[in-house]
Amino acid sequence: MKGNKMLPVLALGVAGWAAGMPAAARVKPHVILIMTDQQRWDAMGCTSGGRVITPALDSLAAEGTLFTHAYTSCPSSTPARAGLLTGLSPWHHGMLGYGEVAPRYRYEMPRMLREAGYYTFGIGKMHWHPQRERHGFHATLLDESGRVEDVGFVSDYRQWFRLHAPGLDPDSTGIGWNDHGAGSYVLDERLHPTRWTGGTACELIRNYDAESGQPLFLKVSFARPHSPYDPPARFLQLYADREIPAPAVGDWCGKYAAPADPARLAPDAPFGNFGEEYARRSRRHYYASVTFVDEEIGKIIRALKEKGMYDRRLIIFVADHGDMLGDHYHWRKTYPYEGSSHIPFLVKWPAGTEGMLPRVDVPVELRDVLPTMLAATGADVPADMDGRPLQGPARGETGNWRRYIDLEHAACYDADNYWCALTDGDIKYIWNFHNGTEQLFDLKKDPMELHNVAADGKYASVLQEMRRAMADHLSERGEGFVRDGRPVVRRSVMLYGPDYPR
Repeated sequence: MKGNKMLPVLALGVAGWAAGMPAAARVKPHVILIMTDQQRWDAMGCTSGGRVITPALDSLAAEGTLFTHAYTSCPSSTPARAGLLTGLSPWHHGMLGYGEVAPRYRYEMPRMLREAGYYTFGIGKMHWHPQRERHGFHATLLDESGRVEDVGFVSDYRQWFRLHAPGLDPDSTGIGWNDHGAGSYVLDERLHPTRWTGGTACELIRNYDAESGQPLFLKVSFARPHSPYDPPARFLQLYADREIPAPAVGDWCGKYAAPADPARLAPDAPFGNFGEEYARRSRRHYYASVTFVDEEIGKIIRALKEKGMYDRRLIIFVADHGDMLGDHYHWRKTYPYEGSSHIPFLVKWPAGTEGMLPRVDVPVELRDVLPTMLAATGADVPADMDGRPLQGPARGETGNWRRYIDLEHAACYDADNYWCALTDGDIKYIWNFHNGTEQLFDLKKDPMELHNVAADGKYASVLQEMRRAMADHLSERGEGFVRDGRPVVRRSVMLYGPDYPR
């Protein structure tokens, strides 16, 4: 169950994979990591039945590999980004819920790629602490959604805004960072942070000396579609006549079913039945925000092609976590449910990489991004890194792959929202640490998690198997988490594990 059991063997497999590539393909590729904040799995055209308009992402999926069972192990911004940064599981990077990314880890994506000979540049939302910490990037240009956690910090986007719109307020639309209400962006579209992030990435690509021989690692991190749901009006118009689905409502979520009055609850309330029309309005604006981001991604791809850098590149697209958007009367993230934890995950392989499958159904996670990059560059993948290169599964080599991916989050929004889960993308088991309740979802038959089958006798053997797998997963944490082969109820919350760098 532990994520690194197979890694010594796997490292040999990666070396063999690189050695077997054509000579042209063994040249270190440019590595482009594009990520969004709070984009759920079904918020792409290729995963929504065409409901969401994302031609650039759909093209990447059609030309690369779509990982259908991709998750974020700790579904809120900072612990998810710690896993992406380090290639480690929550227990091993030490963040078990929403806290502060440490200033230094033993493995760090930008530093490891820099040591492999890359010029490393980060643009957009990093959500690190301190906010100007670079973790090995040669340089970063930041948009932190107005967040100020260090004395005197002003993001690069907000300084740019002051230059291009002196006297105006970047928050003029009037929707908070975590609100689930929605509105159209009230300023000129050119001032929107989505446009700034995409435009800055294109400027870096245009200015890059592609003839220098030094490969580029570029991370482009969009702060949307995370709220505020504030797309420019022209993107909203694309959804004016489209059917927007109502939220999923399970037969297990009656605690929050009573109609809520938006005027009496906080605009960022994590739970509440605000009604179908409210939820559909939020979703329409959210989808439009995704389409805005997708347009900027299309520009980045065009800039790579115009610079002659597109063929020799690895592109990975992920989100840090999803957004419940009212499913089961839940909003935002931190939950084990699909809207929060199931994320988009696309890989467009460099030219000359042959035999990659268009869709892969094994469970993958953000921890797998860094080892995939290392394998593509010919660098060693450390044996104790929990993540694993995705080249093998993309070639159909899944015999030694993990059975389940682990998910968890320390208590947030509510004391009972303290949980650990396991899923292979077809079945999901959730153990609630605070109250000892269990949930079991048959995702193959019930992808919207409408029915908790933990008490259904037909699933008794599956439930027992998942309980054993959970006890095995938690066993390295000691008796505070497992006793007599069973997970235990915890009265205290652990936010930082013993491996968190102090």
